[in-house]
Amino acid sequence: MHPEAAGERYERGMRVRRAVLGDDHVDAAVARTTEVDRAFQDYIVGAAWADVWDRPGLDRASRSLVTIALLAALGHEHELEMHLRAARRTGADVGRIGEVLLHVALYAGVPAANTAFGALRRVIEDGDASEQGDRS
Repeated sequence: MHPEAAGERYERGMRVRRAVLGDDHVDAAVARTTEVDRAFQDYIVGAAWADVWDRPGLDRASRSLVTIALLAALGHEHELEMHLRAARRTGADVGRIGEVLLHVALYAGVPAANTAFGALRRVIEDGDASEQGDRS
């Protein structure tokens, strides 16, 4: 990849990452980056945020719902909570998230969905989710 294109890809990925996860989360992640994980962080910004999250085929709310379903099904609770918090920025409201978690129960198992519903409750109790799909 041409160095200028790589820089544009990184900047585009960071814009999407900030739009979805919020400046506070991204700033903290950037501050924690070390030489040990710098290449990994660069990979995430390009591959996940520029190459996938910025594609036109799905809107960001749909991408949030897919991500939530996958993280719940795979038992990645920490990442799940992060994406549950981010869902308000993409327009994925609590009602739709609950419907997705019912699908998780059916296809990935009740324990996975139970854990995910617990995470959703914690996020709501923390005031980090909104039934209105707050895009703040």
